[in-house]
Amino acid sequence: MPLSYKARKRWSLVVLLIGLPAYVVVAVSLVNWIDRPSIWVELLIYVGLGFVWILPLKRVFIGVGQPDPDARKD
Repeated sequence: MPLSYKARKRWSLVVLLIGLPAYVVVAVSLVNWIDRPSIWVELLIYVGLGFVWILPLKRVFIGVGQPDPDARKD
């Protein structure tokens, strides 16, 4: 069952305001757990983790910036 426009908009706000900061804390903790690798390896880890969080949540963000397709046009 696909999410409605309103539901996608609400979930995208939840993900951006709560989920993304929590994910950043987890990513930093993961890098610190590896004993702070060189700057290039650290950059690759952060870029890789940046793409990883997008993959499962891609469907939530599709079309959120567009006008509501189900809204009545008066």
